[in-house]
Parts: sequence; structure tokens; C-alpha cells
Amino acid sequence: MKRLNFLIAACLLVSSTAFAQDIKVAVAANLQAVIKVLGADFKQKTGITVEPIVGASGNLTTQIKNGAPFDVFLSADMTFPQTLFTDGFSSKKPVVYAQGSLVICSSQDIGFENWERVLLTARVKKIAIANPAIAPYGKAATEVLKLKGVLENVQSKIVTGESISQVNTYITTGVADVGFTTQALVNDPNNKTKLYWRVIDPKSYSPIEQGMVLLKHAENNADAQKFYDYMLSASAKSILEQYGYRE
Repeated sequence: MKRLNFLIAACLLVSSTAFAQDIKVAVAANLQAVIKVLGADFKQKTGITVEPIVGASGNLTTQIKNGAPFDVFLSADMTFPQTLFTDGFSSKKPVVYAQGSLVICSSQDIGFENWERVLLTARVKKIAIANPAIAPYGKAATEVLKLKGVLENVQSKIVTGESISQVNTYITTGVADVGFTTQALVNDPNNKTKLYWRVIDPKSYSPIEQGMVLLKHAENNADAQKFYDYMLSASAKSILEQYGYRE
């Protein structure tokens, strides 16, 4: 009888393991650091593993349209998730899970009191910005530079990153003298580079409403639905706030 009970327990364990699914989450590059913390917290609560695929929101959208088997998409804006919903890649409308914050940042203490003037000086030779066509933070940076009336004058200095992750590398390694990025970089405890930065007035660019959508690939995946719900929970919002995101 003991042996029989053992075999039954073993079968149940194998069965539960076989049906457990890791979930694939397409993640905007500005969340590269925070998704690790969110994933760890979610796994602790549920036992479900999150596999993040990080990239520019526009590139991830293209991959999804081309059949990439992602379950949930965490974008850096609402436009790309809305496009996926409109085109039939999701049965649910996207929702906002966080508000992003744009900062100007450097590994040099060059002074940001009048940053638009600093960008025009010979001291700043390279300005890193994410590709505005596929990266919402790059689009926001371009809007700010236009509003300040300096975009044309600094155009020759701009170094375009494929995503905000690449921009962050340019900033932390000193490849670029200055960069426009997410506040998550300066709030990341794992970043060991001393950074000087200033929050850009949010009134000077369109709100960065970061959208989430549950993809059709995950319609029968209860674990993906749990992660979707988790991202709207108080626990997730608390972690996001630590990295500079707002509700």
C-alpha cells in the first residue's frame, strides 16, 4: 500500500510538472532591469516562471505579427498594443500598467540646470536617443528637443540606439556624453555607474502611457492570465514605483 501511494504521488507530481507552463513575455527595453524583479516576485507568489524577451516596442510588435509565440506584451506605449488589438492579435483591449518618466542623463557632471543650452556647447559631442520610430522614449525625447527649439542644431550630434537598452549602454560606458532615457536606469540598484541626471518636465512631451496586452497565443494559458493580473496588482505597482514609474 505504501508503495502504491508513493507511485500515485509520483504520477501526480509528474503530471503537474508536465502541465506547468513557463510564460513568454515580450518586454519593452525600458523594463529590462525591473522585469527581473517583477518576475522573481511573481514566481515567489505563484511558482510560475516568466521568460522575458526584451526589445524595442516596435520591433517586438513586428515579431508578434510575424508569429512569435509570446503570451503577454508589455509595451512602452499604448500605440503598439492597440495596433495588435486592432489587427486581431488580441481579444482584449490593451490597458495601461504604468506611466513612464523621461530623464536626461550623463556619466559626466556637465550640469543640467539649462540642459538645452548645454547640448549646444562643444562639450557635448554625442547625444544618445532611442530610435523614435520604434521606441516611445526616443519619440518623447524628439518631442522635447523640438519643443526646446534645438533639434535641428543638435541633429549632427545624435547617436540613435535601437532601443533604450542600447542608449543606456551608451550613457553608462561614456560612448555618448548625454542621453535621454527612462528614470528606471538611475533608480536601478544594480547600476554601478555614477550618473548625473534631471527629470524632464512631463508637460514637454506626450504622456508615456505604457500598455499591456494579453495575446491570442495565451488565450488558453491560465498562467499568462495570472501574470497579466499580477501586473495590475499592488505588488507590481510598488515595484514599478521603486524604479520611477507612476500609476
